[in-house]
Amino acid sequence: MDVPAMIRRSEMPLDYDARPVEKRVGLIILATDHTTEPDFRRMVASDRIALYTARIAYANPTTPENLRRMQPELTKAARLILPDEELDAVCYSCTSASVVIGDPEIQTAIHAAKPGVPVVTPTLASVKALYAVGARRISVLTPYTIGTSAPMADYFTVGGFSIASFTCLGLEDDRQMARINPASLVAAAREATASDADALFISCTALRSAGIAAEIERIIGKPVVTSNLATSWATLRICGETTPQPELGRLMSLPMAAW
Repeated sequence: MDVPAMIRRSEMPLDYDARPVEKRVGLIILATDHTTEPDFRRMVASDRIALYTARIAYANPTTPENLRRMQPELTKAARLILPDEELDAVCYSCTSASVVIGDPEIQTAIHAAKPGVPVVTPTLASVKALYAVGARRISVLTPYTIGTSAPMADYFTVGGFSIASFTCLGLEDDRQMARINPASLVAAAREATASDADALFISCTALRSAGIAAEIERIIGKPVVTSNLATSWATLRICGETTPQPELGRLMSLPMAAW
């Protein structure tokens, strides 16, 4: 190919940074996810923390069987995020799938592509978050059906919590879950909180509940942990970010025990 005469290659020496951004966070999200990326951009991303996303195939309805089918895709998704480069954390953003697949199994699948990286699941992050706010007896609100909610009740019971109340909204499509408006979520949260609960846990990364957690706390007078709030909090702490953000809720001003 002929090179135009006006193009000149510079011989000026160039300096390179080790990374364009100090911390790199990988997000593995469902193909149908409307909520995780906006929440993480708002709560996690900064000049020193960058987000890199891979989506994996998912087909509604939200049932344990369909959720479990994502497991083989986790390694492929992790491998597609900055191939051959290290990440500081990887978050798999699906609460109900984390329950049915299992936190250790998700970590193993992601480590097959990104060895040694801290793996954040909404379930494990929420357990650590609930302990951080001092909760041992909890109310739980999910958008799922009873059949999909049941394994989650078992998960938190095994995790050392007593359940004061458990409310589900009976939905099967995560895209519909993402469309529940904030006012409806506030009303559902108020109705779902037992008087003797230490805190309210709102499950599901599809719900737009992280952005109204502080508002719900003011209404119910108890700490609120949501899936995306917990994963954002855990990711920030893993990346060494400890600046309090009380406007996002009580959790976001608290430290995290070692991941």
